[in-house]
Amino acid sequence: MTEKTVVLYPSLGVGHLNPMAQLAKAILRHGGVAVTIAVVDPPEKHAVLAAALARLAVVSPSITVHLLPIPPCASSNQHSHPIKPILDALRAANPALRAFLASRVPAVDALVVDMFCTDALDVAAELGIPAYFFYPSAAGDLAVYLQIPDLFRAVPPSPKDMGKAVLNFAGVPAVRALDMPDTMQDWESDVGSVRLRQLARMPEAAGVLVNSFEWLESRALKALRDGDCLPGRSTPKIYCVGPLVDGGDAEGNGERHACLEWMDGQPRQSVVFLCFGSLGAFPAAQLKETARGLERCGHRFLWAVRSREQSSREPDLEALLPDGFLERTRGRGLVLKNWAPQTQVLRHEAVGAFVTHCGWNSVLEAVMSGVPMICWPLYAEQRLNKVHVVEEMKLGVVMEGYEEETVTADEVEAKVRLVMESEEGKKLRERTAMAKEMAADAMKESGSSHVELGGGHGVGRIAALLHTRTQLA
Repeated sequence: MTEKTVVLYPSLGVGHLNPMAQLAKAILRHGGVAVTIAVVDPPEKHAVLAAALARLAVVSPSITVHLLPIPPCASSNQHSHPIKPILDALRAANPALRAFLASRVPAVDALVVDMFCTDALDVAAELGIPAYFFYPSAAGDLAVYLQIPDLFRAVPPSPKDMGKAVLNFAGVPAVRALDMPDTMQDWESDVGSVRLRQLARMPEAAGVLVNSFEWLESRALKALRDGDCLPGRSTPKIYCVGPLVDGGDAEGNGERHACLEWMDGQPRQSVVFLCFGSLGAFPAAQLKETARGLERCGHRFLWAVRSREQSSREPDLEALLPDGFLERTRGRGLVLKNWAPQTQVLRHEAVGAFVTHCGWNSVLEAVMSGVPMICWPLYAEQRLNKVHVVEEMKLGVVMEGYEEETVTADEVEAKVRLVMESEEGKKLRERTAMAKEMAADAMKESGSSHVELGGGHGVGRIAALLHTRTQLA
């Protein structure tokens, strides 16, 4: 059988490259398909991206990476959202993408693009290459996104003007307007209008690969497959290929992080894990309130308090946290000044709860580890995930007041106690244990996601979706 060739095309940024890399690894594990990741290479080099590409080359040398150089894009301070320059850069990359795909021998069998790379559909159509989307987040998010263009036509006000008004979508729980993604808050903004156009074009794809699995989101997947999200129109084929997460050594040097040794000495399911990401997202008052709540609850905790992403300076914990907090909680709490290996921590048997911002990769890591979640979303797209995790999947609870300036110490204490001590927390633990089992079943041989990725029949369904040019003619 002739080897198929697929090109994966992520948006700018490591947050988009990493999920594509996980998809590439999953495809390669089934054999019969050659994978290249085409990465936009802007004139302004980013050290974080360079480091990610270097790590990918070491960890997965069988994945080919091709850089797409683009000219400098005109800068403007008038953008309504920081994602707008990224969308402009992706549009500017079309000529380089077209030249690369046209030069490939043997010819490319399929192009799999990020949801922000909608303009690449034109390149694929021009070259006669089937194009697919890879949606690295929840199937519930995808169901909402496909319905947004119709919502725009039916509801004149933008979500930013609707506050806590409830929006109803097929296949998912009701969503408050303020929980809609921030790129969707203003229909008339420059980024809002571009995103509406992109979402309206998603049904043009031959299919959508979703980083989820059947048991986790059965209702959303049924709505997608039954056409409820695109009434009167054709819905692309939906492929559930998850959960795909990076389970490797995040330090890259093979050494075991010291926090895991501390965890080894803690009782099973006794530790609450918090990883706040960049400190820039949290005011100083919030850090103090969180610390007070952790101290009052009496439970063990591992808390990673990171500096800003680009800062090499460690945070001054004595100044950031309440006076005497570190000394009073010594022995039952460990506060890290920077980074923690999230996947490895979550898989440690000592972890009993995970305070998460609801990034989808973090949600999947918690699911695969069987750890109940306390949802504390920071950004609007994470708020949408919170709706699915709490209301649909019932794998967590929400930290009330997350949309306000500060979540109180009382709320932090209450939610930790609820998950760690109450009957409701016991039920959450039982359901997350079941979710862990179902995730493993999906990825094992003959499991639903395994079959979608290739199954036991050569290249299986991946080969089926990579139609040859002859079949298309």
